Amino acid sequence: MCGITGIYAFNEVGRFHMINLASATDKLSKRGPDFGRSTAVHRVGLGHRRLSIIDTSSSANQPMKDASERYTIVFNGEIYNYRELRQSLQQKGVNFNTASDTEVLLQLYIHEGKSCLEKLNGFFAFAIYDEERDHLFVARDRLGIKPLVYYVDEDKVLFASEMKSLLAYGIEKEIDTNSLYQYLQFNYTPAPNTMLKGVKKLLPGQYLEVSKATEPRVSTSQYYQIPFNEKRLNPEKLSYEQQQDHLKKDLENSVQKRLVADVPLGAFLSGGIDSSVITALASRHVEKLNTFSIGYRDEPYFDETRYAKLVADKYQTNHTVFSLSNYDLYSHLFEILDHIDEPFADSSAIPVYILSKETKKKVTVALSGDGADEVFSGYNKHSAAYRAMHPGLAEQVVSSLSGLWQKLPKSRNNTLGNKVRQMERFAQGMWLSPRERYLQWATFMNSEKATALLNTEILEKLDFEESDHRSGELLKHIDDQAESINQWLYTDVQLVLPNDMLTKVDLMSMAHGLEVRVPFLDHQLVEFAFSLPEDSKINSRMKKRIVQDTFRDILPAELYRRPKHGFEVPLLGWFRTELRSTIEELLADEFISEQKVFDLEGISALKCRLFSKDPGDVHASIWALIVFQQWWKQYMK
Repeated sequence: MCGITGIYAFNEVGRFHMINLASATDKLSKRGPDFGRSTAVHRVGLGHRRLSIIDTSSSANQPMKDASERYTIVFNGEIYNYRELRQSLQQKGVNFNTASDTEVLLQLYIHEGKSCLEKLNGFFAFAIYDEERDHLFVARDRLGIKPLVYYVDEDKVLFASEMKSLLAYGIEKEIDTNSLYQYLQFNYTPAPNTMLKGVKKLLPGQYLEVSKATEPRVSTSQYYQIPFNEKRLNPEKLSYEQQQDHLKKDLENSVQKRLVADVPLGAFLSGGIDSSVITALASRHVEKLNTFSIGYRDEPYFDETRYAKLVADKYQTNHTVFSLSNYDLYSHLFEILDHIDEPFADSSAIPVYILSKETKKKVTVALSGDGADEVFSGYNKHSAAYRAMHPGLAEQVVSSLSGLWQKLPKSRNNTLGNKVRQMERFAQGMWLSPRERYLQWATFMNSEKATALLNTEILEKLDFEESDHRSGELLKHIDDQAESINQWLYTDVQLVLPNDMLTKVDLMSMAHGLEVRVPFLDHQLVEFAFSLPEDSKINSRMKKRIVQDTFRDILPAELYRRPKHGFEVPLLGWFRTELRSTIEELLADEFISEQKVFDLEGISALKCRLFSKDPGDVHASIWALIVFQQWWKQYMK
């Protein structure tokens, strides 16, 4: 796990920007605290910051060249099947100078070219330069676990693990208004776009090639898509019990692969089903596995440490609990904002940041249960979607009372207000088409409210045709005529997983040089999941059905006798107390007028709603604005 960056210059103007390569590499130092180096080869510069995981010796430092010095690689990630690949290459006569997976990846590319991607099991973003062909090859893993952003103009191509590294090259910074519009709705910017014009995210399962013969040539290609065909679900005609056996074997293999490391290793243990399953399986192979939980002293409803301890005791792990107060969360807030180099407003990043910070004090690698909710249907919106597709009397009553829910006060800050909020959202979604319903339940703000926050100059630049095209691309897997839960999950894996959940974990863990591995996202396991019919994953009584049933016998029974809580960061309380002065500063009339991004009246109305008795979901939008404004001050002002 590391940070990578690079430049391919088309001309002398592009080559001039290579003077920023060392600075761009240093911007990634938190991702790779163990070693850093950059190198220039012909018209290409490559930089690397290393977090040593496999073969921690200096011989495995990067950028790494092959023996002929024709090829140079920078690599972020882990290849879990590198030992098998290494053995296969040795049988072909390849000699290795290190014990690293980096050298295996480099040699595999040398011998098999871009088709090497088909043989990799792992998560990665890497770049390889072939000096003889003057050709740069950049690739990202199948599911987008590791990030990669890039920038292209007439003079050069730049790439990096994080946007702050790209900005170190001195690129022009202009807001992409359509991305801002989407950000206000989702609280993140969906790939391939970013908040800045010209900066793109390489999509999961995609590679980029750059070369220059007579003319510069830059192209992107898709090498992988999760196979999904609703007409061929469960092609092997497995019974539900056989499906469970298959899942048990696949997940155990996935966990075992992810235990390979030459540094201390542990696991996040929240007390939920997913992380508990990973801990149980990992404990079969690691004696006294290090496990880590977060507790919430001021929020007992969300505190799950009691359930985490049941699992830790059952498997005799070396368990550590970080007990946090709301002040602990608040005290890290601005530290986190300073680390965000593109607006990203999932507030659950705060506890993930603190968990990663504390965990890194004891281990360098942590397994997590991330990905199971998106792949196997673990969210409330999946249950709501299932009920919308299979409505009974209760669903019809809730939807018919839409007018009542609109009039009642709503808030995430208390049980009754939150229930009314959920009823209103469900009722609204019931009246919509499947694609509109997904958008309604996956966003915090509809298009009308988003445009109301933008000032006239920004609205004039907004391309609504382009915006509709972007939305269409995001929702293209949902069939308005034949909607299914599997379509929702497939959309989640394309949209929510890489742009929100995986981004959050990567940003917050790499801020502390901690590698997080996700066994539920082994691509072979994910492919199996998308071969299953929806009733294996969800029914009217249970979400993530096959995961819960498959591992029921290895987990404490208490885990099955409680609702899933998640965690709600107490934003609303902060906004009305400690953060009120920050809101007044970042959303002050003078700042808004000078900035010429947001509409003064729209922002004022939002603030009034925030401090009213009926705040609803407004705190999520206020948080998105605070994140954006802090980013603007740091990178744009």
